[in-house]
Amino acid sequence: MAIARVLPVEIVCCDSQQVYTGMDVGTGKPTAAERAAVPHHLLDVVPPTETFHAARWAALARPAIEQITARGRVPVVVGGTGLYLRALTGGLFEAPPPAEHIRERHREEARRDGVEALHARLAAIDPDTARRVQPRDLVRISRALEIFEQTGVPISELHRRQARAGDLLTSTLVLDPPLALLRERIGRRFDGMMASGLLEETRDLRARFGGEARALGALGYKQMVEHLEGVLTLDQAVAAAKAATVAYARRQRNWFRKEAGAWRVESESEPDVGSVVRWWRGGAVVSGVSGAPAPA
Repeated sequence: MAIARVLPVEIVCCDSQQVYTGMDVGTGKPTAAERAAVPHHLLDVVPPTETFHAARWAALARPAIEQITARGRVPVVVGGTGLYLRALTGGLFEAPPPAEHIRERHREEARRDGVEALHARLAAIDPDTARRVQPRDLVRISRALEIFEQTGVPISELHRRQARAGDLLTSTLVLDPPLALLRERIGRRFDGMMASGLLEETRDLRARFGGEARALGALGYKQMVEHLEGVLTLDQAVAAAKAATVAYARRQRNWFRKEAGAWRVESESEPDVGSVVRWWRGGAVVSGVSGAPAPA
């Protein structure tokens, strides 16, 4: 948000939970005022009952980034979901998990109409894949149709997206403060979420979606659900949520330490905006940090 005062920034949210509508407090979603000040993308994409995955996020992020760039503005991908970032910058073919009810329907259709009928349907939606699959190869035909039914995208297009993911030229800034400070910040942040109504938000989501809302297994929400179900006291739920978040932060730190060419800021204070802008433009960066700036 501070950088947006200096550069014409639009933010692409790289967060596996902020994509869900209604999950606002517990995901630290930007406020209405922040969204009004700076355009944000990939927030509130799907309901909490829907399964979401990295390949789908990357498929939405790429056109958003292209459109931002076409407007002469700077796309800034922000968030801590490392797998999503990898899917965008390095390519990741993450097919949805098998759905037995879809496969059984395909088997029944094959028994009734013949496998060739399914192959013809595949040829209509994904001719590239159909040309590579034998007309009576039910297993591969069914899988290709299954993926299309689950994602709305042909499997050949998913493979193409994976292949061209590496053509993005990016600069990566990793904020990695000392763990003790990070733990303290996590505690304060979660206390703020509780004060802002996380328990009430969880109660409302649970009432609306019940056990179908897989997203309620996310950090913070899971512990609040356990409290609402009588498994934990509220104090126990808060302590468990903070501990789980610290553990997740450790995994994030380990993940992003493998980010090649990143400018890693490991000090207690964040870099000033001027330093970040100079780094992004390819100039010198402040001392006391590890890593060299990637090309802007």
